[in-house]
Amino acid sequence: MNVQRFSISDAKLAKSPGQNAEIYVRNLVDENHGGSITIGYGRYEPGQSLAETLAVDDTMIILEGSLSVSTSDGTVTAGPGDIVYMPKGQSVTITTQGDGALTAYVTYPHWPQFHND
Repeated sequence: MNVQRFSISDAKLAKSPGQNAEIYVRNLVDENHGGSITIGYGRYEPGQSLAETLAVDDTMIILEGSLSVSTSDGTVTAGPGDIVYMPKGQSVTITTQGDGALTAYVTYPHWPQFHND
């Protein structure tokens, strides 16, 4: 795999599989592209909430808007420029604030149930 640059215009976002919430994602790098990690973009529409036990280590970079991530240990709220790390096995609830959020993400290993090209 060669050095690559990505922008949000490269991502044809699609509804996140298995979710009822209005959350849209696109992997730009994953095992299908020869990567050892997964990299992509996500858009969380306003008023959305997602509860999940993480199957991977997940790092979100908030590009626009804001969201909160709640665990049994408490809640963190993140906005543009913030990074949220969520370890594998952690039960989280991600909730959008205000107008929703645009994120970039990096996961390791790959999301086992999710692939898009």
